[in-house]
Amino acid sequence: MIESLQHTDYNPAKAIRKEFFAFRNGIIADKLRRAGDPHTIIMGCLLVDVINIAKKFRDDIHDSKERAALAQELWNDTLSRECRLAAPMIYPPELMTHDLAMAWCQGIETVEVADNMCHKLLRHASDCMEISSTLIASQDAMMKYTGYRLLLNLLLLGKAQPSEALKKAVNDDLSNAQPPLTSLLQDVMEELNSPEE
Repeated sequence: MIESLQHTDYNPAKAIRKEFFAFRNGIIADKLRRAGDPHTIIMGCLLVDVINIAKKFRDDIHDSKERAALAQELWNDTLSRECRLAAPMIYPPELMTHDLAMAWCQGIETVEVADNMCHKLLRHASDCMEISSTLIASQDAMMKYTGYRLLLNLLLLGKAQPSEALKKAVNDDLSNAQPPLTSLLQDVMEELNSPEE
């Protein structure tokens, strides 16, 4: 049980960072650094551990605005890999607006953070399709990647439907895409071309 939020000196953001520290893995952290992860603070926590820690804090905070505030504070910590991963797991999807989604996505620094953002938060937002379309139209490579990652999630969930317009957009972007967008676009195209059950 997490320490009561009634305590005036209780700081959930500080508490969650302590949890990350407890689950740190130096071997994974070193591998991530060698692979080019740009975060200054990398605990090397496994994604499953980040999920479990985030769930514990999310479940303990019953007020959605308090959860949103905690998630925003974690998201603002651009130096920490684990904070950036946990924030979308804690933020209430019903409070995620289009403008806030764009603001968060402008700061995404890695594919890992983008994939997690789409899977844990954006696909549950009320205007997820509009968010995906806006991101795909961006000239920023990571925002475009995030938009297509979200689109793939939505196709798999049945929230987006294949269309000739979508296929054309994917084909157009494939013509000059660079990794890691190339392989993602191929996955999206495969899903667009898959026969309906």
